[in-house]
Amino acid sequence: MSNRSNTRSYRVGIVGTGGIAYAHGRACSELECAEICAICDISEGALNRYGDEFGVTNRYLNLDEMLENENLDIAIICTWGAYHAHTGIQIAESRKVRAILCEKPFTSTAAEAEQMVAAANENGILLSEAFKFRHHPMHLKAKELVDSDGIGDVMTIRSTFCTGGGGGGPATRRPESNWRFNQAKGGGSIYDLGCYCIHHARFIFDDEPVRVFASRQAGLEVDDGAYLLLVFPDERTAQISVGFNSWRAQYAEICGTKGMLRIEKAWNNENQPVTLEHWTNDGTTPIEFDPTFQFAHQLRHLCDCLTTGQAHRIPPENSINQMRVIDAVFESMATGKSVELRTLS
Repeated sequence: MSNRSNTRSYRVGIVGTGGIAYAHGRACSELECAEICAICDISEGALNRYGDEFGVTNRYLNLDEMLENENLDIAIICTWGAYHAHTGIQIAESRKVRAILCEKPFTSTAAEAEQMVAAANENGILLSEAFKFRHHPMHLKAKELVDSDGIGDVMTIRSTFCTGGGGGGPATRRPESNWRFNQAKGGGSIYDLGCYCIHHARFIFDDEPVRVFASRQAGLEVDDGAYLLLVFPDERTAQISVGFNSWRAQYAEICGTKGMLRIEKAWNNENQPVTLEHWTNDGTTPIEFDPTFQFAHQLRHLCDCLTTGQAHRIPPENSINQMRVIDAVFESMATGKSVELRTLS
C-alpha cells in the first residue's frame, strides 16, 4: 500500500476473507506498522471481493502456497471458529510467520487450544487471541480504576451481549444463512458472544472461576442464548446473559464494595463515543472517550510486541484457560448441573 513512511511495516497475511476480515483489513490500512500483502480463502469469489476492496493482488486458495511464497510477519486467522485450531497449527508449524492473531473463539475446546499453543511455542511463534475490547482505552481505564481501589473490592460483574431484536423465533436463525447459527462452523451464542463476557470477567477479577453454571436456550443447531454464572475464589461472581434471541444489549457493570463502574456499549462500539460511569457515594462521574477503532489498537499492540519484545496483553495460556471455562459452560448446559473447574496456574 502507498503513502507509508519509513516506519517498520510488518507484512500481514489474512486467512479467511469473510465479514470480520474486513475490520482487520481496515486496521491494516489505517496503521503504518502493518500492511496486507497476501490473502487466502477457499472461496475464489470471497477472495476477489476482498482483494479488490483492499488492493491486494497476491491471492491464494491454498494456505501452504501463501505461506511458502510470501515473506509474511503476521498471519491473522479470520476463518470460521471450528477451523481455528487446524489453521493455527498449520501456520505455526510452517515457521513462515513471526506472529499469529487468531479471531475469537480461540478454538472449539481447551484440548485444541493446548495443541495450538504448543505448536506456536515449539516453533517460536507469538500467538494471541483477538479480543478487540482488551485494547480499547475505556476498558484499560476501567481496569486501572479497579486495580487502584477506585471501587473497592470487586464482588460482582454483570454483563450482557445480546444481538436480537428482529422478533422471530429459532426458525429465523437458520444454519445455512449465517455461520453463527451453524454448529459445524463453530456457531452459537457462547462462541460468538459469551466469550466476550467470560474473558472480561476473568480480566477484571484477574483470576479464574472455580465453578460454572449455565442454562441454555436452544436454537435449531446451536445455543441461541444462555445465562451463565461464574463463581470466582472468595465467592465473587460474574452474571452473564447472551443471545441472538433477545433484544440488543451490551452493557457491563463492575460492582465493588465502594462503588461501581458501568459501560453501556462495552463490545461493538467502533466509531462511536463511549462513556465509562464511575459510581461512588460522592455521585456519578462520567469518563468520556472519543470514537476509536478497536481493531487498530489491537493490531498496533501486536506490532509493538514484535518490535520491542514486550509481552502481549493476552498470553496464549490465558486463551487455554478461556477455553476451559467455555468447555465447562457447555458441560453445565448439557447436564443441568454446576461444574467445578481447574485451570492453568
